[in-house]
Amino acid sequence: MGGMVEQGEQVGPEDAIGRVAILGAGNMGGTILAGLLRAGRGPGDVVVSARRPERAQELKLQHGVEVMNNVEAAAWGDTVIVAVKPRDVGGLLTEISPALRPGTLVISLAAGQTIASLEGNVPEGTPVIRVMPNTPSLVDQGMSVLSPGTHCRPEHTERAQELLSATGKVLQVPESYQDAVTAVSGSGPAYVFYVAEAMIEAGVLLGLPRPTSTELVVQTLFGAATMLRQTGTHPSILREQVTSPGGTTAAALRLLDDQRVRGAFVSAIEAACQRSEQLSKS
Repeated sequence: MGGMVEQGEQVGPEDAIGRVAILGAGNMGGTILAGLLRAGRGPGDVVVSARRPERAQELKLQHGVEVMNNVEAAAWGDTVIVAVKPRDVGGLLTEISPALRPGTLVISLAAGQTIASLEGNVPEGTPVIRVMPNTPSLVDQGMSVLSPGTHCRPEHTERAQELLSATGKVLQVPESYQDAVTAVSGSGPAYVFYVAEAMIEAGVLLGLPRPTSTELVVQTLFGAATMLRQTGTHPSILREQVTSPGGTTAAALRLLDDQRVRGAFVSAIEAACQRSEQLSKS
């Protein structure tokens, strides 16, 4: 297993990434593109493909990058990022397979697409890396988890780590962990947004104006997450520090325990993992 790569490292034309082709310029593809450019890569080092002509024109005007079709982009890139919907991955790889040059690194961001299925749709010996990103990559605070394929060498993994670190942190794990990763960090932002919704609505119910309740909740979540990261303290200890005996927090936590909220979260994440396993098999 590898380690974390911190967000914010600069990339440039002299690094090992080479020319990057992003196939599929939706939310995640667009996020990777913007992150690379913010991190210092020039528009001439990146090309994109987009299904909708208007999206292609938008990216060209906004970022100054060249837009190509899938086959042209795959032939041009040293690293090819597949950022289309999972159901479209097989067809896309079959389309671009004849155009891939020997040694081209293929990185898939599609959930549920196994390394075996990816390698089965590209030329024998092509290095492939499976990645599970998440949506905070939009604000350079993403968590991307990668698993290298059969033909990957250390330099391929290092290239992927450097590339993905432009939008957050990167962790390398065996592929057998990917369903659990999908359940915890891939789907994880939705759980946090769900809690935020509930807290905001509770504040409104208690008489707070919605903008006030929203600001209180957002800053509280941001502050709590920052404490977890910066202190390295176990969350149970941080929780105890807020919980005075017989106080308001103790009353709230007792009710959450009575309602088995902790168990519900564990069960929900298990359900997400099981669904990821089903998608991988199908």
